[in-house]
Amino acid sequence: MTKLQKIAPCLWFDTQAEEAANFYISIFEDSRIVEISRYDQGRRKPEGSVLMVVFELAGQRFMALNGGPEFAFSEAISLSVDCDTQAEIDYFWEKLASGGGRPVQCGWLKDKYGLSWQIVPASLSGMLDDHRSDRARRVMDAVMGMVKLDLATLQKAYDGR
Repeated sequence: MTKLQKIAPCLWFDTQAEEAANFYISIFEDSRIVEISRYDQGRRKPEGSVLMVVFELAGQRFMALNGGPEFAFSEAISLSVDCDTQAEIDYFWEKLASGGGRPVQCGWLKDKYGLSWQIVPASLSGMLDDHRSDRARRVMDAVMGMVKLDLATLQKAYDGR
């Protein structure tokens, strides 16, 4: 198996690891399948079926494991995508929610595999930096009232307009 970066998230799927990896790499630039390993004879899945997919999204390595139905994704972990523009927020929101995904709240959505994503403006952390400021409170109030985040509305809240 190809040497991974020091820390790489491993995403547990029932049987959809390769399908999901291909879905994700179709959305993000600088993305690719690095390696696919398969089950051998006498394991918990049929011989030759996909065991693990190593893939990169925007240069970040991930692993997708076909481990079976015992575990499912929860909101306890999500992948956050920093976006510079509203067009970028709209793009990732539409693509990741396509095919059966669903919007949640505050910039979160679940994709069709049940994985949670946060699609957020890259500037949001700076807007929330001083949690005691009126600016940060206005921005957080705006975030809490949104499903998909609107960068212009957040900026207006930050500016007090």
